[in-house]
Amino acid sequence: MKFKHIKWLGLSAAIIVLDQLTKWWVVATLRLHESIPVWPFFNLTYVRNTGAAFSFLAGAGGWQRWFFLVLAVTASLAILIWLWRLKDDEVVTAAGLSLVLGGALGNFIDRAAYGYVIDFLDFYIQNWHWPAFNVADSAITLGVVLLLWDGFRRREHLIEEEGKHGG
Repeated sequence: MKFKHIKWLGLSAAIIVLDQLTKWWVVATLRLHESIPVWPFFNLTYVRNTGAAFSFLAGAGGWQRWFFLVLAVTASLAILIWLWRLKDDEVVTAAGLSLVLGGALGNFIDRAAYGYVIDFLDFYIQNWHWPAFNVADSAITLGVVLLLWDGFRRREHLIEEEGKHGG
């Protein structure tokens, strides 16, 4: 990896550490399925997710663990290659990729060690609860938002440049 892009791996590492520390705290503090009300719309609730986002494939019988482990490794390698090939001015893309990488590896650690991902952030409105998630999931979501925003921003810039040059 080009030395100039190594700094972005520090952001990924920070996400992994924060994710694992918060999960360690949840497991050490709460019993499975226990909730601690924090605000009228938010609980800390310890749950285990054997699936992916929104518990996708959670009841698939066990093969999904290996599928998601392979997927995380493949995605991480692709992200590292993409990060390596970035230009110096692609800061938003680098930040987005680093967040996704840190989140993917944070959940990979859980899945490899336990066969499930530890989730605990529980947002709700009255009796409707958003599926619980964790710091790694938050990093992945923020990273994807940054990548999409940057992609749209770059596309608009290219369209403007084409308009200036007739086409």
